[in-house]
Amino acid sequence: MNHIDATGPLPLADGTNDHGFAERLDEALAVFLAEQHDIVAEISSSAADLVTAIASLVQGGKRLRPRFAFWGYAGAGGDRGDDGIVRAAAALELFQAAALIHDDVIDRSATRRGRPSVHKSFENIHAREGWARDGARFGEAAAILVGDLCLSLSEQLFATAAPAGAPARVIFDGMRTQVMAGQYLDVLEESAGSSSPDEDVLQRARTILRYKSAKYTTENPLLLGGALAGADSALLAGYSAFALPIGEAFQLRDDVLGVFGDPAVTGKPAGDDLREGKRTEMIAHALLRASTPDRDFIQERLGADDLTTAEISRMTDILESSGALKATESTIAELSERGFSALAGLPVAQDVRLQLRHLGEAVTNRSA
Repeated sequence: MNHIDATGPLPLADGTNDHGFAERLDEALAVFLAEQHDIVAEISSSAADLVTAIASLVQGGKRLRPRFAFWGYAGAGGDRGDDGIVRAAAALELFQAAALIHDDVIDRSATRRGRPSVHKSFENIHAREGWARDGARFGEAAAILVGDLCLSLSEQLFATAAPAGAPARVIFDGMRTQVMAGQYLDVLEESAGSSSPDEDVLQRARTILRYKSAKYTTENPLLLGGALAGADSALLAGYSAFALPIGEAFQLRDDVLGVFGDPAVTGKPAGDDLREGKRTEMIAHALLRASTPDRDFIQERLGADDLTTAEISRMTDILESSGALKATESTIAELSERGFSALAGLPVAQDVRLQLRHLGEAVTNRSA
């Protein structure tokens, strides 16, 4: 799960008004994390480094999930100036940060948004201070704890926006379960994937994509916003019909960028997904379409600890020559068309529709 988001918040579409939502979100995160820093600092100034790491990570990024939540709220008639949607959106951003932290540990990813990932940052502190024992192990342990704290703070903040039992709370709780299950399926596929791929490999890849990333990137935030504003079941169903295919297209675009993206733009090394051994839908297409020697090469070398630059180049060539990249781009186009068709029928204000269209286009046609 690369979630490449090296650039800053997306601009508003022309003709839309979010009542300064982005600025209010930034302020809410800053104030909340400053309060948490003081609380943890009372335990130990050293422990407060955990909160500092969170605060550093949530600076910047596209704020995709908060924005989908806000416009889902506005589309259901919610008061755009209300602070409740801001707190809920901030909780989503903290959940996203936790997912990134843990994902970078799982994937052994050294960078995030062009900077050292959290586990690498703590490993660097260990080296700088000359502490005892293994620095990499220390960094991973610290990052796991930072991610756990981030999850806890996300829950704490969301509770101020939606009480237990509320429709939005049910969506929030389900979202977290889905992401954890999807993440495990991703790890499982890397270790236990079939050595003789069949059509099921595509279905498994789509299941991982949907539950690990797509639903919590677009669909669940939109549903959360709608539920907070009291949306009925018909509107929520319409939200899903738009947002889920857009979210799947988003992650497929992320998979393409994870191999073919420009490192100067994405903030990740070229071919990073190949180093990490990600069994993406694009890889699944290659395993089904490539020649036997090329398929065997991918199976044997994808994610290898000693994967070379030349081998990455060969895998990239296979993805293109086998038609895997083309098939993925075609799926992105099909999913985007399905999502935007559903958006056209949503009973929401015109400026909400404009902004949701703007967000959908931004996540499916991007270079970072």
